Amino acid sequence: MADRVLVTLDGAVRDPDKPLLHADDLAAVRGDGVFETVLVRNGKACVIELHLTRMHKSAEALELPEPDLVAWRNAIKVALKKWGGETDGAMRLVLSRGREIGGSPTAYVTIGPVAERIEQARKDGISVMTLARGHSIELGQTAPWQLLGAKTLSYATNMAALRFAQRYETDDVIFVSSEGRVLEGPRSTVVIARGKTLITPPPQHGILSGTTQRAVFEVAEQEGFSCSYEPVFPADLITAEGLWLLSSVTLAARVHTLDGLKLAETTRGAEMVALIEKAIETVGIMA
Repeated sequence: MADRVLVTLDGAVRDPDKPLLHADDLAAVRGDGVFETVLVRNGKACVIELHLTRMHKSAEALELPEPDLVAWRNAIKVALKKWGGETDGAMRLVLSRGREIGGSPTAYVTIGPVAERIEQARKDGISVMTLARGHSIELGQTAPWQLLGAKTLSYATNMAALRFAQRYETDDVIFVSSEGRVLEGPRSTVVIARGKTLITPPPQHGILSGTTQRAVFEVAEQEGFSCSYEPVFPADLITAEGLWLLSSVTLAARVHTLDGLKLAETTRGAEMVALIEKAIETVGIMA
């Protein structure tokens, strides 16, 4: 088992300690590309088919060459074999426009260890603050060039929001639109529970369609839950019977504190964990 893995789209295993990108790669100089982050567990890439579908849509939004999904699947399998199956890993799929001087796109797969904060967030939950996103829920439809529904490499604003929260000793962020609608986290999807109904804001509000959330909804409906995409307001986060930030590697982080307010304990915590575990074991995996 390797502690870090790097595989290019031709299936070649590269040394992760040696340089790969050219200095003028548009991923580095402009963030001009797309990516996906995937949980690796028991030697499997969890929910990978939803990630590949989303990467294809993101590439289309950026007018990148159409991803060769056969080649991507092959590179992923090579990376999984090199990684092994003893510990969880964080896989990243990266596709950029390539070099500024022209040529083919840059494409590669990496796998590395899961960050220490992940396990703590899964176990203990997180504190969150709401922050203004600075745009309307209509922006994604009226200004598609803003790429609001694409998972691009341009993550500087998202990371700045997380650093802002950390200055106030808060773990994460939920963005809110100019109309006061709940959107998403910098690297997560918002899900609330009302009884046996799970609710998330609609992607039409200019947010990224969550792969983990979609997999959970698929499983939840089989388990007797109702699942809904509908507008969510900050007050709904407080009155919900459970509030989580769902993401590919952290999975489900229960929000226990919102804007300094301690939230009531959820009675749906164990059910959410069970839904997550079933989802990553059954929905679109690759070994």
